[in-house]
Amino acid sequence: MARICIIDYQRGNLASVRRGLADAGYDAFVSDRVEDILTADGLVLPGVGSFGDAMGILDESGQADAIRTAVAAGTPFLGICLGQQLIYERGNEGCDEGQFIAGLGLVPGEVVRMPAFDDDGVKYKVPHVGWNSVKIKGENPLFAGIEDESYFYFTHSYIGVPSDPDNIAGVTTHAQPFACAVRRGNVFATQFHPEKSSTKGLRMLANFGQMVQDHAAAKEA
Repeated sequence: MARICIIDYQRGNLASVRRGLADAGYDAFVSDRVEDILTADGLVLPGVGSFGDAMGILDESGQADAIRTAVAAGTPFLGICLGQQLIYERGNEGCDEGQFIAGLGLVPGEVVRMPAFDDDGVKYKVPHVGWNSVKIKGENPLFAGIEDESYFYFTHSYIGVPSDPDNIAGVTTHAQPFACAVRRGNVFATQFHPEKSSTKGLRMLANFGQMVQDHAAAKEA
């Protein structure tokens, strides 16, 4: 069985992600150890909280550099919610206007507060909490077997804005359309919570687990 490490940086819904992977048929372990991040067959970075606080912990612990090293070596990576936001180059949560905090830099782009008004001036609630449909973009093994416009569970106030449109794997609209799923090589990430999204979310976690399994098998071949 492939080793999937759920990264513990003191800001994650770790137990629910681990249960979700188990329900999808894959065992996973929780660890804050740099060695485990570097040697795991797959990595999951969940999270709730603020961008700057989370990056401070990842940087100080050495986990940020370990994640970058593992991803560069081809390890499949899944970011969830805050973990999705941290993959970008920078974020402005909690910053003065025009200021940013550096992220993991796995995907070019930045994280900003989600807009509250649509094009007609209608105001939407922020944070965005609840179920919303996802428009799938391009071919992505994370969405294998999942119908376009399927619903997933969201809870967030900030969104990632990829610099390269080709990295957008899914789009949701709340006030304005935004990238809710991204992919760049072996880096996959979702703003929504697969582990809280019923059968569609379990299928997505199973898809990621299969990618990790295939990666582990290829290393041993």
